[in-house]
Amino acid sequence: MRSEPLKLLNRAINSKVLVKLKSGQEYIGILERCDNCMNLILADAEETNNGDPIARYGKIFIRGNNVLYIKIETPVI
Repeated sequence: MRSEPLKLLNRAINSKVLVKLKSGQEYIGILERCDNCMNLILADAEETNNGDPIARYGKIFIRGNNVLYIKIETPVI
């Protein structure tokens, strides 16, 4: 049985998200995939610092155990 946060993340696929890591790094991108461990794949990813872009990446993989929080930028129905 899936928990509510995972259901919300699955509905947010193809939406823009901000992911903050425990290390303090932030990434903004389009959520392509997520799994039960909250591992994420972001497309068109951009590393930011307080909203200011630092670097642009294509597709990145983020391990779920590094995630502090995920903010969905676009409304999810």
